[in-house]
Amino acid sequence: MGMKEQLEGLSDLTINFGEGGMMIVNIILAFVMFGVALGIKTSTFKEVFKKPKSVIVGVLMQWVGLPLVTFLVALALNQWITPMIALGMILVACCPGGNISNFISSLSKGNVELSVSMTAITTALAPIVTPFNFWLWGNLYAHIVSVKQNIPELSIPFLPMLYQIMLLLGVPIVLGLLFARRHPNATKKITKPAQALSILLFVGMVVVSFSQNWQIFIDNIIYVFFIVLLHNACALATGYFGGKLAKLPVRDCRSLTVEIGIQNSGLGLVLLFNPVIFPPEVWHQHYGGMLLITAWWGIWHIVSGLTVAYMFRRKPIEE
Repeated sequence: MGMKEQLEGLSDLTINFGEGGMMIVNIILAFVMFGVALGIKTSTFKEVFKKPKSVIVGVLMQWVGLPLVTFLVALALNQWITPMIALGMILVACCPGGNISNFISSLSKGNVELSVSMTAITTALAPIVTPFNFWLWGNLYAHIVSVKQNIPELSIPFLPMLYQIMLLLGVPIVLGLLFARRHPNATKKITKPAQALSILLFVGMVVVSFSQNWQIFIDNIIYVFFIVLLHNACALATGYFGGKLAKLPVRDCRSLTVEIGIQNSGLGLVLLFNPVIFPPEVWHQHYGGMLLITAWWGIWHIVSGLTVAYMFRRKPIEE
């Protein structure tokens, strides 16, 4: 059986949390977003925005560069992957930067203020940018691919996703900002533990999600591993070479590499679980590939991020 035929079997993957389970999933994401907001301080922006070039380049790489590169990679892999795998890649690329990117940027001896600024900007505007990008690139991919093969007629959501992300991200971010402002000492103590706990909660969410479909997960993980490996490598390269082409300082290039290579795939996973955005009657027999790609991204980018940080730390910065 070929790779594409094997991946078609992911359409049998079903996940049903029920109302209680979805509430737990949403609470996990809210906690993750709260943790991101704890690290956002207006003082960190001042130096960065005195020289805004790096922020502008980074945000453009995140919002335009990565979705475009992902779209092209998905088209290049078309004969080996299913449309749902491709849409999963596009969904991940449309998410904001991941909450551990600031920590990895610090390990990389990069510009942490730039990393925090990018995470803050892309997260704050994710309610608009994420659904728009997914709608744009998802529909464009579906239109091009449908010329060559039959793919499911799916409605790529925009307004439902916009509304849900406003709720999922807006409230915990505002609470996190308020908490950090009013309790700065407590914030310093709990920020790093909160980030570590959010990683464990995400991994736990992935394990629980696929526990009823473990065999399907095992049967396809080798293919998904290489797809995510390639996609993530392209994301890291987009950040690094985007910074190099813009002639940014070495520390800024390091932070862009990490920021573009680490995505908030937890948000993507929660969106996929949300029946308002992806109605089961429409997507139920199709989105297994999207789920597996998004879930594995959330695990793999930790490994790749730490690897890149190790490589950067071994190389002295010579401006």
